[in-house]
Amino acid sequence: MALHQLDCRGLACPQPVLETKKALEKVPRGTVVVIVDNEAARENVRRFAERAGWAVEVEARGGDYYLTLTRGEAAPDAPEARGCAVAGGGSGQEARPVYFFTGNVIGQGSPDLGETLMKSLFTTLVNGEPVPAAVIFMNTGVYLSTEGSPVLDALRRLAAAGTDVLSCGTCLDYFGLREKLAVGRVSNMYEINAYLAGPHRVITVA
Repeated sequence: MALHQLDCRGLACPQPVLETKKALEKVPRGTVVVIVDNEAARENVRRFAERAGWAVEVEARGGDYYLTLTRGEAAPDAPEARGCAVAGGGSGQEARPVYFFTGNVIGQGSPDLGETLMKSLFTTLVNGEPVPAAVIFMNTGVYLSTEGSPVLDALRRLAAAGTDVLSCGTCLDYFGLREKLAVGRVSNMYEINAYLAGPHRVITVA
């Protein structure tokens, strides 16, 4: 089988995933080795490749990560992953909304009132049916998924019920919160855009 190598070191999110996507479109079978230099890129590329039908092996070498993606000649064609890791799919999935949070309070008035409204919204989401397909946090919204958030319990309950909880990795890094992420997983702009541009109804909370 053909062997191809793709060096994505030094590329900012979501470029490693985009470059991997291009490479896999050109090489539907064989082996592709993707090199990245940080854990976020490693996980983003791994999830994307696995959902596109590729087997993935990861090896750490001197601070870099080598992801060996393989797909045999007899492997069935997998539908291309819609984004890096859009959860679920199938009957009824599109009917579940996606909530997109760009801040950690609701509205532009009193911060205390904004926090109270946010907690009330999450209580409503937890007790609603069905639960959202995903909740996405960007900009100061990432404070909601990190240590000290007033809605962590609700978020954990949503995650346990099947909601995909995604926090922008660039935003977490900007605010120094990556190590404080308490629920869900670090995501990237490519994956987030896949949700926003996908079949779900998107509700923006700002």
